[in-house]
Amino acid sequence: MKANTSKTFILILLAALLLLTGCVATQTTKTSEASKEDMSWMFPDIVDTSFVKTHVTVPMLDSVMIIDARPYKAKYVKGHIPGAVSIPFSEFDKKTALLPKDKNTLLIFYCEGLKCKLSHKSAKMAEKLGYTNVKVYAMGYPEWISLKDNYASISVEHVATQIAQNNTMIIDARPQKTKYDKGHIPTAINIPFSQFDILKGKLPRDLNTPVIFYCGGLNCRLSHKSAAKALEMGYTNVTVFAKGFPEWTKTYGVSNETLQVQAGEVEGSIELERFKSIIANNPETILLIDVRDADEFAKGSFKTAVNIPVETLEPKIKDLPDDKPIVFACSTGARSGEAFYMTKDVRESLKDVFYVEAQIDFKGDGKFEIKKSK
Repeated sequence: MKANTSKTFILILLAALLLLTGCVATQTTKTSEASKEDMSWMFPDIVDTSFVKTHVTVPMLDSVMIIDARPYKAKYVKGHIPGAVSIPFSEFDKKTALLPKDKNTLLIFYCEGLKCKLSHKSAKMAEKLGYTNVKVYAMGYPEWISLKDNYASISVEHVATQIAQNNTMIIDARPQKTKYDKGHIPTAINIPFSQFDILKGKLPRDLNTPVIFYCGGLNCRLSHKSAAKALEMGYTNVTVFAKGFPEWTKTYGVSNETLQVQAGEVEGSIELERFKSIIANNPETILLIDVRDADEFAKGSFKTAVNIPVETLEPKIKDLPDDKPIVFACSTGARSGEAFYMTKDVRESLKDVFYVEAQIDFKGDGKFEIKKSK
């Protein structure tokens, strides 16, 4: 009798274990399937902040586009990753023309953090259009702006709002004589980047005061360099109006000061058509000095130009030859204008010194496009 009872107990125990194991396995499978279903909206190719940071350049490379998938007015205007283009997911189909023609271009989408699906949805739509190198910065803008070495770019509408609220310091990082004195954003003070360490005392004492830097547009690095220095000093609310003064004048018009300068000849500048003619026909007749940074110069310049970044120019001015005219160039006329006045201050005897007051788009292999500064 006992033997039969023991057999019965063992059989019941085995049956219970099998049933329990089956339940656990079933439950685990269901949980796994649920998790997989919950994450199905995520784009598979995720990148981190360091990856994004290596691709934020001034100017942005043609081989990379960073895309903000958040709403324009509610988010992008008030702050975005420097260099990012606004293509809200809700308007993706309407704004595909903003995407690069080259389908191999690296596209990095981002939005408002790990719970935000907009960047993932946009990335999938980009792949459907045939783009082959698509990534998603899943941590997005909240992660970017939380890191102490990072800053945001803002749009022209937000600059105007901050001026109206009168609680922000706006700083023009361009040279004083060639740029700031001839027109600047209302209320802006002038701290040229080349004199930042000398004039940084003009910055607000309260390190939490919002400060906005700007210069000559998307190809100008002066505002970005100034913002980096302000962050090093401990300022906690630093932004850059990357499109700068050209965008301000395009949106809100120009001041009377700027109109007066445009009506006459700009001191020290070389007449553009004359400059184009020299470059095309007799480039060896001038000493052409590109005062942009070395990495900018390496990506493209005039074929006969030599590179002396404006930050390293002053001690070399005394050794510049005087047997031919000297012409300074950059991409916006800001740094080249500063080089002109710096040279005139150091060597007053030099007569034939000029700079190119224009927007220059260097395309590599000695090719370029020159447009009159606005």
